Amino acid sequence: MTKKNYNVLGVMSGTSLDGADIARFELAENNGVWDYEIYEADTIPYTKEWVERFKNAVDFSETQLQQLNEEYTALLGKMISDFIASHSISGLDAICSHGHTVLHQPHNGITLQVGNLPELATLINVPVVCNFRVQDVALGGQGAPLVPIGDRLLFSDYEYCLNLGGFSNISFEEGGNRIAFDICAVNTVLNHYANRLGYPYDAGGSIARGGRINPVLLDRLDALPYYALPYPKSLGFEYVKSTILPLMEEYNIQTEDKLRTFTRHIARQVAFVLHKRKSANVKMLVTGGGAYNTYLIESMRNLLPEVEIVIPDDKTIQYKEALIFALLGVLRLRNEVNVLSSVTGADRDHSSGYIYTL
Repeated sequence: MTKKNYNVLGVMSGTSLDGADIARFELAENNGVWDYEIYEADTIPYTKEWVERFKNAVDFSETQLQQLNEEYTALLGKMISDFIASHSISGLDAICSHGHTVLHQPHNGITLQVGNLPELATLINVPVVCNFRVQDVALGGQGAPLVPIGDRLLFSDYEYCLNLGGFSNISFEEGGNRIAFDICAVNTVLNHYANRLGYPYDAGGSIARGGRINPVLLDRLDALPYYALPYPKSLGFEYVKSTILPLMEEYNIQTEDKLRTFTRHIARQVAFVLHKRKSANVKMLVTGGGAYNTYLIESMRNLLPEVEIVIPDDKTIQYKEALIFALLGVLRLRNEVNVLSSVTGADRDHSSGYIYTL
């Protein structure tokens, strides 16, 4: 008989590069309805060396990628084991881990999340479910975004779920299908320019707030071809490196001005998606690190006065993606659909992820 309650860890490392999110969740299913509780939760920061390795991995050789995979699997194993020990956690059903994306080129049939080697289960001594994207790309999908199944099952009170992480992505129901796609880069670009000024990120958007918008750069950003593409579609750090940053570097303006211009660009692209759908009197849940960027949220509210933008509690903001990967892992253990073809463009809905037992 299928279990109804699961005690699992969700582990997520995103393109913002702020660290590995690790949290314990209880997931419960009752007649097809899912509920959750968030318990212990930490973000374990990466060293400067690891941040640089992740940033440069897009240019690594195959041998370098293999070494990175092995070493990151070992690092992640230690992080998770230390988390379990420090919180005296026991009775886990599984570790559900996303790994860290270093290559994402679905049009070439490529997606690579390091930290998903079988040794991870041995290092932690707990079954592991991981590597959720590979099967979807093999089935002709984008391999992303994967979060929308969780938006549907856990956050159905909201018409829209927006995540502001390394990239912004949105999900919603349309014609009985869950639709989702990446909108634009967010913290992958904002953090890059905050780093130039000696800060890990632009806290609250205060640096951007002090800058000036460059209207020519803003218009060129808004005119990038990606935004006119139909969904399903997704973005990776390769796009930031090959397209966004070179465009912004054409402009010899203050870094503060680049931050303000790009923050407005993010808000405009989010607003464009909702205006296109003629959305009014709806609720939109906003999570991810960008939810703390008060200047960005103000900019979105100014452009979307007809939308109720809801910022939830801190744990939900910070650990929603870890929560949903925990759910993806549980659905995989139950051999139930955890990837939606309406979102990724794959040949069919499917149950994705590798299961490593002891």
